[in-house]
Formats: sequence, C-alpha cells, structure tokens
Amino acid sequence: MGNTQEKPAGSGGGRADQYQAPAGSGTRSRGSTETPHAQRAPKKGVANGAQRDVSLAGGGQGARGSPAEDTSYLDAPAGALPPHLARLKNEGNRLFKHGQFGDAVEKYTRAIDGCAEAGIESPEDVCILYSNRAACYLKDGNSTECIQDCTKALELQPYSLKPLLRRAMAYESLERYRQAYVDYKTVLQMDTGVQAAHDSVHRITKMLIEQDGPEWRGKLPEIPAVPLSVQQQHRQKPISIELAQARAARAAQDEVRKQEAQFTLSKQKGNDLVKKGHFQEALEKYTECLTMKPDECSVYTNRAICLLRLNRFQEAKQDCDSALQLEPGNKKAFYRRALAYKGLQDYLSASSDLQEVLQLDPNVREAEEELEVVTSLLRQSLMDSSAHTPRV
Repeated sequence: MGNTQEKPAGSGGGRADQYQAPAGSGTRSRGSTETPHAQRAPKKGVANGAQRDVSLAGGGQGARGSPAEDTSYLDAPAGALPPHLARLKNEGNRLFKHGQFGDAVEKYTRAIDGCAEAGIESPEDVCILYSNRAACYLKDGNSTECIQDCTKALELQPYSLKPLLRRAMAYESLERYRQAYVDYKTVLQMDTGVQAAHDSVHRITKMLIEQDGPEWRGKLPEIPAVPLSVQQQHRQKPISIELAQARAARAAQDEVRKQEAQFTLSKQKGNDLVKKGHFQEALEKYTECLTMKPDECSVYTNRAICLLRLNRFQEAKQDCDSALQLEPGNKKAFYRRALAYKGLQDYLSASSDLQEVLQLDPNVREAEEELEVVTSLLRQSLMDSSAHTPRV
C-alpha cells in the first residue's frame, strides 16, 4: 500500500486491504463497512493518556520516499516488540501524523497479526497497537470498528485511558449516549484533567435528561469503580508535554474568563453608583477595573466623571489624557477634559477641546452650550487681566 490511498466516499480508513483472520488476531474481514448513520467522532481530547500512544508519535522529515527523508525514526524501539514489528508500528505512527489513516491502519494491522503469529506476550504493546488503530478508525469516522478495537485494547489493559476515551467518543458519534457517558466518567476517575471528558459529560447529561427525563441516571449502565491503585498510577505517571501545555492553556483561559467576569461586575457596580450619586465609591470600582484592564478607554472616561464631581480636576484631566492616548478621537474624553480645564480655569484649553468635540460631532448640544459658557469666562478673564495690567 502506498502513501496515498483512495477510499470510497464515506468509508473508513484501511478497509480495502483487510483480510479474514482467526478470532482475537485483531484483523477485520475484507470489505467490512461502517454503518451509514455513523457520524465523525469528536476529535477534541484524543491526545490524553498513555505517552507511547499514536498521538505522541513523531520523528522523520518530509514525505515518505523523498530523497532527503530521515528514516531513522523507523528503527526507534517500541516497547517489547521485535524490530520488524516495531518498524511497522513506527511507520503507522508516521502515517497517522500525516493524516494517512487508511495506510496507518494497514501497518497497525500487520503489526497486530505479527504479534499473534510470533506469540508475543506483551499486553501493553498489543494494547497500544489496537488503540492506535482505533484512533485511525475514529479519524475516518469508522466508529463501529473503533469501538471494537478499543474494547480489545481494554481487555488487554483494563482501565487504559486512551482506549476508554476513544471508545467514549465513538459511542457519542453513534448517539449511544449512555455508553459514552459511562466511559467518560470512567476516564475522569483516572484523570480529572481531561477537559474533553468534562465537556462531553456536561453535553451528554443534557441530552440524556431530554431523552430519558428525570430518571435518566437509573437507565445508565453501571459505571465501574476504578481501583485506587490504578488512579494513583495515573496520577503519578509523568504527563506529556502536549498535555501539560493543554492544561496550562486551559488554566490561562479560566483565569482570563474569571478576570473578565470580575471586570464586568466592578464596572457595572461603578455605573450603578454613579447613577445614585455615590461618586467616591464609584471611583473606587473604576480603579479596580483599571488594575485588571489598564487599557480600557471607557473606564478612564467614567472615572473622570467621578473626579469632576469631586472637584479633583487635575486627576480628571489626567484620566482624559489617558483615554485620548488609547482613542484619539474619543468625544467623551475631549468633553470631560474640557470640563476639567474649566475647573482649573484654563478656559482657552477648555474652548479648544469643546471645539474638537463639535468638529467630531456638530450635534452635541452640551458641547455647544458649554462652549458659550467657556467663551464668556475666557472673555471675562481677559478683561480682568487687562484691567489689572498697569499702563506704561
């Protein structure tokens, strides 16, 4: 089989080159087909679990057969598998990584058959081969064969996380929600950090409530209790780089959402306090907001209102300056800075800012009215200044 495989529309990967084999050998009969109603299984979260599984496969450069390709990855050790079977597994991993799922199925199938023929007794390695082949079926939308391979993997290595997760995803794609729920909950007993399982449990719970009503839990298959020794083993197992990065990303997203919610709450409280005339308390809320989002223009203009009402004109001007640095055409910032200049008796600067407001929007009546007041004050100030200037 080559690197590119033509598959009929809707078929699962690798079925064209499968052969009939004795029960338990892990092969499929030629021409086996997926149910036409099967949907493509969700892909999120497949990378969680045993670090030697296919989602961590790597190595090699370029397309297979290119002159400059590095094929050293093919000879990498693969558990207790002999070299010729390890090579098949590594080839399958490489093909999976490049999205050639049908070709990868063929490699994994040959490796599984080779283990049976050679009488290799390494449940962990054969479990991984079944789990990897299941991943190919899952990617190709062949959920039925994915479930069969995951079940065989779990017979070899009970409570293996990746086969459980992949089987749950395949069940869900076939709308077998009760079985999917049980597998997802079993996964979470072993590793509470699998976000895909959390999300799926939440989603499936809603579906089961709609489907079965308030008594939906009573219709579930029994959820197995994962032995404590297995739970501890999974907790002590070093996590992969990919999983560590995924968890860090989720933690960062959670922190952003938490901060966003706190920001929105503080800003709303500030707005409510302004409406009640509690300007000092509102100012404190807006200050809290700026510690979380120091580049939020609207908070500077809102806090400027409080400072104006508290006759803290210089600070109000500074907040408007900050707002205009963020949004140079902000009308509110120009208008409120004009009021701050007026409070500081800098009528010329106030007049300039008000004219800027009217240039941006000639229909701002408050700016027109304030400009008349400021122009009158400026005229009076100039007259007073002239009156006190001694004549030479």
